[in-house]
Amino acid sequence: MASTWEISEQQRMQAAHHWDVLARNEARNIMANQRLQGRPLYVFSPQPVTPFARAFHSLLESQLVQHGALVSTQPEGAVIINPTVQVIRHSDRGHIRRPPGTFTMLAAGVALAFQPLKHWSEPALALIPGAAAYDAFSGNITEVGNTEVIITTRANEFDTLLYSSSNIYYVNAGDSNHYEFRNEQNKAQNGLRVSSQW
Repeated sequence: MASTWEISEQQRMQAAHHWDVLARNEARNIMANQRLQGRPLYVFSPQPVTPFARAFHSLLESQLVQHGALVSTQPEGAVIINPTVQVIRHSDRGHIRRPPGTFTMLAAGVALAFQPLKHWSEPALALIPGAAAYDAFSGNITEVGNTEVIITTRANEFDTLLYSSSNIYYVNAGDSNHYEFRNEQNKAQNGLRVSSQW
């Protein structure tokens, strides 16, 4: 029998504000690292630049400055902060379990909805319990999706890794171009078909 991992939560990255939240958390963790305290830091700007890379570079610099870091504009003599992104697309994920209590909540909502029909004079009031249950639980539930990103922030000096932090998020499939560079020319070249016929 196949078994699954215990249910865990993973956040969805779908706003520039979420990039700032990540930058704030990374700046806080970098400044808490004793090996990096009081050291000049240089945030490496990756090439080619994606929308996420450009935004995260400036957001991380801003958050580091706000947290009291010495942020250098030149890499010489500084610890290099290097964010990287990996986009993952799942093509066959199978069945994703619903959150615990989904069916219990659904059954309770149906039961509560039918109770007023017997006791209240206005049948439309039967919608209130179901709507209240939906409002209580729907605000933080989103679909799982097939596209994820792993965002890693590393700090290194010479050949020594002083700090490394990886975070995994769901992203909307249409937003994956924010995180990865797509060279249309390379895609066209890779798409050429080879044939032995003239």
